[in-house]
Order: sequence, then structure tokens, then C-alpha cells
Amino acid sequence: MIKYDIDVYLFGLGENIPEGYHHKVNIINVKIQNSTKLQADGAFQKSIYLKSLPNILSLVKKIKPDIIHSHYASSYGLLGALTNFHPFFVSVWGNDVFDFPKKSSLHKWILKFVLKKADRIYSTSKVMANETKLYTSKEIGIIPFGVDTEVFKPITISKMFDEDTIVLGTVKSLSYKYGIEYLLEAFKIIKEKLPDKKIKLLLVGDGILKSSLQKKAEELKISNDVVFYGSVPHNKVPEIYNLIDIAVFPSVWESFGVSNLEAAACEKPQVASNVGGFPEIIDDGVTGFLVEPGNPKDIADKVIELINDKSLRIKMGRAARKKVVEEFNWNNNVEQMISEYQKVIKGRNR
Repeated sequence: MIKYDIDVYLFGLGENIPEGYHHKVNIINVKIQNSTKLQADGAFQKSIYLKSLPNILSLVKKIKPDIIHSHYASSYGLLGALTNFHPFFVSVWGNDVFDFPKKSSLHKWILKFVLKKADRIYSTSKVMANETKLYTSKEIGIIPFGVDTEVFKPITISKMFDEDTIVLGTVKSLSYKYGIEYLLEAFKIIKEKLPDKKIKLLLVGDGILKSSLQKKAEELKISNDVVFYGSVPHNKVPEIYNLIDIAVFPSVWESFGVSNLEAAACEKPQVASNVGGFPEIIDDGVTGFLVEPGNPKDIADKVIELINDKSLRIKMGRAARKKVVEEFNWNNNVEQMISEYQKVIKGRNR
């Protein structure tokens, strides 16, 4: 947004000041210690958010913004709502509408309160917009969270394995949500059905299930062909996808699927669960295959089809990138958001 001559003030809560932003972005970071975190998802106590409200009110008074835009309705959305500032935009991102309101009647009330205070509400996917509609009668705008297709693209990179090795891979945290255990079971089936082919499985990411997944790979007798690569900085992810021949996403649930977009932008065909926002990204049989969630055999069958047909892999990969460029290009999505800002500002100034 900086290149559009928009002043951006980014308010956040965390231990460290975030890196990687344009130097003209004004970052206001209220430090939160580890002791204030709870649960496995690292969520902050709501009281900690509320204690930061005076900082936000002071900031609003100082900079006099044209718009406040809160990302994540159940946390920063609550802070934005409590400023009583308008125009007030809210973007939902997943857990804030799928999980948060189901915890208790209070959680549900908080979400409804935030959405009631919002002048505009946005979602990155249709499925998440539909979920959000359970808590508000307002219109939900859909603006995808796109990818930079000049960063995520096909590139020539040194291979990790032999040239004739087919590499299956995924870039996801090793948690229950992403169904990595089903991918290991599918990989076992693939190895048994294609014993003469060199096939490796590259798992990029870290998480609470790492030890149990490594143990499962040993029990399935596939550990020699499974690489637990660990987590990588986001700027290294394009290189990872260019090491992979077929991307596999066996998630049991997804609100959208940015990783799918990144793989597709790198011209990788993919096999993914038919859940959440995945069908909005993958055209089944055209840019990849959608499979039944939690079904290793279904995953294996589609991966085997792609392994046995190189021309299909290439065709699907090219179609996948074309779809991303046309529908999920980061720059276009940013322009959509700016257009929304301008509509509201012009309407207010009339």
C-alpha cells in the first residue's frame, strides 16, 4: 500500500517487533511476554488485549486515521470495536469464526459484538464468508489473500535427490488440522504399488506432532524415504516448492489455503482434501485433484495417477499457475482492498 501513497500504521501485540515490512510502514508494537500466552495455539488472554486499549486510543487520537482495519475478529477486532472509531473494517481469518464463537456463549457474543460494530467485513474465501454469516446479517466482501507471482514462480534449483526421483511434498505445520498422518499412510500405499520408482516425501514444517509422525513413519517402514525438513523462513518457501514434483495437502480442515496458492504459482499440480476453501483454489481434474479427507487410499490413487503421467503433471501445473495469476495475484488483491477503502472515504466526504 505504500506505493499507493497510503500511510500505514501497523499495531500489534507480541514479544518482538516484526520484520520484513517496508521501511515506511509505521510499526507500533506492544510487547507481550511468554507468560501471558495460553493453550497450544499460543492465544493471548483477552484481558491482555484489553489492557492495550489505551495505547490504541492514544494512537487514534494522535494520527487521526481515515480507516481502522482490524485483522482477526476475535482479538484485534475486539480492540478495534472498542475504539468506537468509524469507518471500522474487520477481516476474518479462520479460527476467529470457525472455532472462537463455539467455545462459549461469551465468545459468541464477542464475535457478534465486533461484527455489529464493523462498517465493512471481509473474508478471503466463500466458505469462511458463509460461516461468518451465522453471526451477522451484514454483507461479507470476499477478497482473496493472494500470492506474489513474481516471487512464487517456477525457478531452476539444485535438486535435493537424484534427477529421476519423484518428490511429493507439503509445507504445513505438523499439527492435527493438516492430516499429515494420512499422507504418511498414503505414501506407504504408493511405495507398495510403485516399488520400482524412486519416490521421496518431503515434509516441510514443524509442530507438536513431529515426534509421533516420525514414529509412525518408522512403524510404516517408510522412514528412509521421508524427510522431515523442519520449518523454513517464508522467503525460502518458493525454493522448497520448486524441489517438489507433486504437492499434497491432506488437511482435515482449512479456512482457505495460501500454501496451495504458493504451490500452484510455482506450477505444481496438487492433491488436496475436498474441504474448506480448497475447492475455491483447485479446479478438480484441471489444476489438481480433490480427494476425500482422511482417506489415504484416495490420496494415493490420485498421486499415483500423477506419478505415472508426467505430461499430466506439467499440464495441471501450468493450469494451476494460470489460475493463480488470473484470480489470486497479490497485487490485484491489494488493489481490490484499496478500492474498498476509497469507496468508503469518498462516501464519507460527500
